[in-house]
Amino acid sequence: MRTVLVGELPPEVHDLLERRRALGQDLFDEVWEGEYHMVPAPHGQHGDVDDQLAQLIGPLARASGLRGSGPCNIGESNNHRVPDRAYFARGTTPRAFNPTAEIVVEIVSPGDESREKFDFYFQAGVTEVLIVDPGEHSVDWYTRADSTFRPTESSDLLGVSAAELAGQIDGPRPE
Repeated sequence: MRTVLVGELPPEVHDLLERRRALGQDLFDEVWEGEYHMVPAPHGQHGDVDDQLAQLIGPLARASGLRGSGPCNIGESNNHRVPDRAYFARGTTPRAFNPTAEIVVEIVSPGDESREKFDFYFQAGVTEVLIVDPGEHSVDWYTRADSTFRPTESSDLLGVSAAELAGQIDGPRPE
């Protein structure tokens, strides 16, 4: 369900946002060109896939000179996205708001906005995007082209194919 509040926010909404901040429930919230996106915590199976990806991609990233991160802010305080994982050039300093990343990883949850972030990531200078959809059992790599990301079979930065990753990730199990 999408909800948009137009105009001055009522005090109850400010209170809700402050409660979310105090409880750490705003970890995945994003700001899209000044528009606040309140994102719920992902499903537990999402965390399982994320853990598998960290174990599979982490050693490849380190061998390629990249530094890994879990959820983090890409962009600026008034316009940022929060990928599930990000990999940065070695020597870059972790920040509250990172201007870009070499690779961002989005794990798709039902109804989320993972694919709608492509234009933002392109404008931010991200080199590659990995989309993992546990529900569809799919892994898709995208790399920078002239004006957008284009699908590719493998990562130039990590030397691993989407098919190799897909074959090593245990998908979600029925509840």
